[in-house]
Amino acid sequence: MASLLPRRALLKTAGTATAALAAVALSLTGCSTGPATSTPASEQAESAAFPVTIKNVFGETTIKEQPKRVVTVSWVNDDVAIALGVVPVGVPKNEWGNNDKGSTPWKDAALEKLGAGFGTDKAPVQFSEADGINFTEIAKLSPDVILAAYSGLEEADYKKLSEIAPVVAQPELAYGTPWQESTTLIGKALGKEAEAKKLIEDTESTIKDKVSKYPQIKDKTFIYGNLEPAKGDGANVYTAIDNRPRFLSEIGMKLAPIVTENTKSDTEFFIPWSAEKANELASDIFVTWVPEAATADAIKADPLLGQIPAIKKGALVADSDQTLTLSISASSPLSLPWALDKFLPQLGSAADVAGK
Repeated sequence: MASLLPRRALLKTAGTATAALAAVALSLTGCSTGPATSTPASEQAESAAFPVTIKNVFGETTIKEQPKRVVTVSWVNDDVAIALGVVPVGVPKNEWGNNDKGSTPWKDAALEKLGAGFGTDKAPVQFSEADGINFTEIAKLSPDVILAAYSGLEEADYKKLSEIAPVVAQPELAYGTPWQESTTLIGKALGKEAEAKKLIEDTESTIKDKVSKYPQIKDKTFIYGNLEPAKGDGANVYTAIDNRPRFLSEIGMKLAPIVTENTKSDTEFFIPWSAEKANELASDIFVTWVPEAATADAIKADPLLGQIPAIKKGALVADSDQTLTLSISASSPLSLPWALDKFLPQLGSAADVAGK
């Protein structure tokens, strides 16, 4: 449903297992004739961590040796691997909130630091996921592991990918893995548990430091929803398990009671809300994303949606930057520090209005 972007529908199966396995069989192997070299102690420690077994929603996956050829699917997983200093051999193109490289500014910056920016010989191969999992292209890359800790894999996808390489799938809900958990799982899969722990700590420290400059947002109640007046279908209000409210809660804001009171299960990411009851959506701040800036004006002028208390008061944050929306909804250790510099000033301004 368009109004729920960028949370994509569960990934569709695509290609065939036969084609995938054939591509693997055609991959080339080689041998080294160079002089023997000693292995650094850090690499020895990483290798000694294997084999590792990682549980997921479909069972568990064992990775026998430290992966050297890493492929990712969905969002977030490539960000985490790159943040841990591992350049995947293949990643999906960003096809929503993307730049002209089919990427994002935070991913580009991190790859360039590793000498693997897109357009260079060391860059990851990019493949499309517009029609679902690209089994054929993934198999051609002969991966040692496929990272999907944040994803919407279905069991059929998981089984087909597992014929290519061990798969680190989502632990529970499709697209519901917090960035900290994705980082921990991927760190374990890559033999970089200590680095993953430090990455989480450093990222949380960066977030805390940036948020401290906006004390007015602390304890402000919020609703994060989607409003499109032209569709006339009211609102979709995101629940606590969605990454967007989760992020706002982590930086010291409070999800409005009206949302928690109307959340019927621990698996629903959003609540459909009638426009006729929009005035009941009480919070200090209302946050949304819009396809273009003009939609924000339409929301304020709408006779029903404009009655949402925070919007009526002027405490509306309406983001029309798809890249910024992506950076929070598919949050990662790379995207969040980038997002905060753009998003916190908007929240701070809305909090100032709410406090008057």
